[in-house]
Amino acid sequence: MSVEIGQVEAIFRYPIKSMAGEPLETAQLGWHGVEGDRRLAFRRKNEAKGFPWLIASKLPELLLFSPQRRGAATGDLPTHVRTPENKELLVFGEELVAEVGRRHGSPVEMMHLRHGIFDDASISVIASETVREIARLTELSADVRRFRPNVVVRLLRPVPFLEDEWVGGILSFGEGDNAPAISVTMRDVRCPVVNFDPDSGRSAPKVMKAIVHANQNNAGVYGAVIRIGQLAIGQTIFLQPPPATPQRAR
Repeated sequence: MSVEIGQVEAIFRYPIKSMAGEPLETAQLGWHGVEGDRRLAFRRKNEAKGFPWLIASKLPELLLFSPQRRGAATGDLPTHVRTPENKELLVFGEELVAEVGRRHGSPVEMMHLRHGIFDDASISVIASETVREIARLTELSADVRRFRPNVVVRLLRPVPFLEDEWVGGILSFGEGDNAPAISVTMRDVRCPVVNFDPDSGRSAPKVMKAIVHANQNNAGVYGAVIRIGQLAIGQTIFLQPPPATPQRAR
């Protein structure tokens, strides 16, 4: 039986991996996450094995680049990127590749993957109460952008790190059997990207330290899409709890 747990407070997508996010009022949830989310990324040309993508933990300045849509743009992909110096460059232009490569100190190339470029899962969710608790512990502003979620939840029961209880369950966004839904697959183990201020790129290591001490370095959850549909701010969110663990006979 599903129970109401809160509402959608915010929705984000990140057209280019590790660059600034785009806040949305509504978004289409497809089989590969939010449409247009992390469909583009810079590949490190000198990285022949392992993880090839250039991400903010290796180049924090990426967070200061902002994807833009200009002119008669169609679809979900950006047409331009605004640099930290406020210069707009074509997404697939040589200037952008050269600029990012210069900052990284090694050549890169822009890649477009139709199904997205994700680290662990195609959609992430965090509660605003979790963000505020981390802000309280660090004495920093409660800036959800540090955590780069797709969906921010405002909980009915305002308990930080409550998301941990959802693992193994199903989150539905809106009412009815056809409401978009995700299976909550795992807790979101945080990396040093949470330390970087999304406006300046400056690092505050106490953010990750606070998450480690408060909740074993977990903040939010990942999921896999099991029903597609439209997400919208203000939607009611329902949780079908995970199955109870059978008790071993004694």
